[in-house]
Amino acid sequence: MFSIPGKQAVTLTPRAATHISKLMAREGHQGLRLGVKKGGCAGMEYTMEYARTVDPLDEVVEQDGARVMIAPMAQMFLFGTEIDYEVSLLESGFKFRNPNVTEACGCGESIKFDETLTPGGPA
Repeated sequence: MFSIPGKQAVTLTPRAATHISKLMAREGHQGLRLGVKKGGCAGMEYTMEYARTVDPLDEVVEQDGARVMIAPMAQMFLFGTEIDYEVSLLESGFKFRNPNVTEACGCGESIKFDETLTPGGPA
């Protein structure tokens, strides 16, 4: 696991924690599992899904009644990320403020990470 003692892998804003807590209560899940996958115009995309169980290799973050689990392959990419939940006239959803992202596409759905974090990137 990729972690620093005493520091959570990700943090949640109060709005994100409230929204995740509501989803957990309404759907009866253990929390939300966060990950990353290849795709999109910038190379990578965030994934988010309901989790019925906690995988022993997941990094678990609990904050204000909300629980997120970070899949093992995503931990180094998400470390230091703040997750917010924003509502506007045109859209609402989770927003990731990730210090490891070096580029994002215009639509905001696809990201590129520092090459030192990606397999096969500079050492």
